[in-house]
Amino acid sequence: MSSLELGLIGNSRTSALIDRNARIVWWCYPYFDSDPVCCELMNPGLKDKASGFIDVGFEKIRQADQYYERNSAVLVTRFGDNAHNVIEIIDFAPCFPMHDRLFTPSSIIRIIRRVAGRPRITIRIRPGVNYGSEAPQVLPGAHHISYKGPQQTLRVTTDASITSILDEKPFFLNDSVTLVFGPDQAVESAPQDIGRAWYEATVRYWQNWIHNISMPFEWQDAVIRAAITLRMNTFYDTGAIIAAVTTSIPGSPAARHNRDYRYSWVRDSYFVVSALNRLGATGTMERYLQYILNIIADSKGLPFQPVYGIHRNAELEERIAPALAGYNGKGPVRIGNSACREIQNDVYGSAILACTQAFFDKRLHRPADRNVFADLERLGEEAIARYNQPDADIWHREDGKHVHTFSSVMCWAACDRLAAIAKELKMKAREELWAANAAKIRDDILTNAYNGKLGTFTSAWNGSEVDASLLLMAELRFLEPEDERFRNTVFTIEKRLLRGDFLLRYENEDSDGLPETALLVCTFWWILALAYIGETDRARAGFEKILSRRNRLGLLSADVSREGNELWGNFPQTYSMVGLIQCALRLSRPWENAF
Repeated sequence: MSSLELGLIGNSRTSALIDRNARIVWWCYPYFDSDPVCCELMNPGLKDKASGFIDVGFEKIRQADQYYERNSAVLVTRFGDNAHNVIEIIDFAPCFPMHDRLFTPSSIIRIIRRVAGRPRITIRIRPGVNYGSEAPQVLPGAHHISYKGPQQTLRVTTDASITSILDEKPFFLNDSVTLVFGPDQAVESAPQDIGRAWYEATVRYWQNWIHNISMPFEWQDAVIRAAITLRMNTFYDTGAIIAAVTTSIPGSPAARHNRDYRYSWVRDSYFVVSALNRLGATGTMERYLQYILNIIADSKGLPFQPVYGIHRNAELEERIAPALAGYNGKGPVRIGNSACREIQNDVYGSAILACTQAFFDKRLHRPADRNVFADLERLGEEAIARYNQPDADIWHREDGKHVHTFSSVMCWAACDRLAAIAKELKMKAREELWAANAAKIRDDILTNAYNGKLGTFTSAWNGSEVDASLLLMAELRFLEPEDERFRNTVFTIEKRLLRGDFLLRYENEDSDGLPETALLVCTFWWILALAYIGETDRARAGFEKILSRRNRLGLLSADVSREGNELWGNFPQTYSMVGLIQCALRLSRPWENAF
């Protein structure tokens, strides 16, 4: 059985998931959305697996420990046996400044060290290609092995015995061995020298990055791990932000559908940018601004999609990988995402909100200007046209019949922020125009989305049901936290959707009855809303409970079982890590009152 007790390594270009025994079970190479050379996570429980993993065999393991190097994305796994032999495995993706830019190759470094005794290990490298349907062609060299697939070739350069690796024969580890996985190119130095130098530079980069961000007083370790995870899920080349590293992990054991989350959702990206901005890590916003501006330019005359590929590709045709059984056999495994064709009208507000700070932040190398504002106005015009139109909403309920309140609120936010930007740019006429548009949309929402008889805002205009997205009305500044309509909405949502410690997405969750899992971000939104309305003690208690559901390395997926600690859904989920940061910042005691 697979589980999500996994560690993530990455460098904003490629990333991999590693289990507690230092087995690389998921690695899309060379990019986040590429063919996974390690795909065992989606093919568990099969005997004599032919391909799909990279590991280190170590017999009679007595104890294993795994942790991240302090304030970094470098993962360390340590094994010991009954004979007091101990080894240490260090895994990381290189990430550090070089030649005035960030060096982030599509590479993974694995250093295996002898710590004590006379350990004997086996190195097994069994990549797969074409989503597990083929084995690569193996081409050995003097000090490297190339694994050639139809689209990409993975090379491992090492100072270990090539014969021992090819034959998967155990050998004594006298000191250390280094494996450099990456493109099919000769490396410039000895693997040991490269491994040591890149390890030191990568640890230094991440620790410097953390050193320069703002921290709440409380829950610092949790926030640091969440921030590093979000940073790893950004694609440095284009500025895209992926929703998760994986595809097709279902949201519950009974889920009938799953999705490929290795792409950039406009809504998710806004939340990531917002969270990192609040920590002072504005570089992600600067790169995402360029990504979204290029998307706007690409999409002239076309609908603005809720999701795009990391290379700005608009078409994410969905297909099945038949050779992969799925996470714990719960397939199918999907490639691509048909959500790119859905109509979700909140995306206009999400894109503008993600870019707004760039007009106000004087620290930026290139603050946004009037040209950028003109580009964003195109999205604002679409928001005006669509705020009162039916859509699929954020839960993908595409019935084409309902105007969803959250989508309307985000269209209002698009106009409201454009008015603020125009004021900053001293464009009086544009400020007045966008402020008037925002006021008109707000009035329509208050008229149509608030049910006076029930005393609550509703999921859809002129409706009676509620959903978790309404909890963001104060966070988005549509309503003041003191507004009784917001307070009543929070309490109504709590009454209808809270199950134990967790909040459901919406009423009538599915036709099979009460779901076994809960989408974590909804509970984070509830905790935030409680904090806004002054229910701080309850919010803190709820936050501590959700922190206890993280895996042993501090990571969260999209969903969690309502009973027990089992994580479900794509992993690690940016939405969930964002919620952790938002709640910690909102709930932490301020530094000036901390000690």
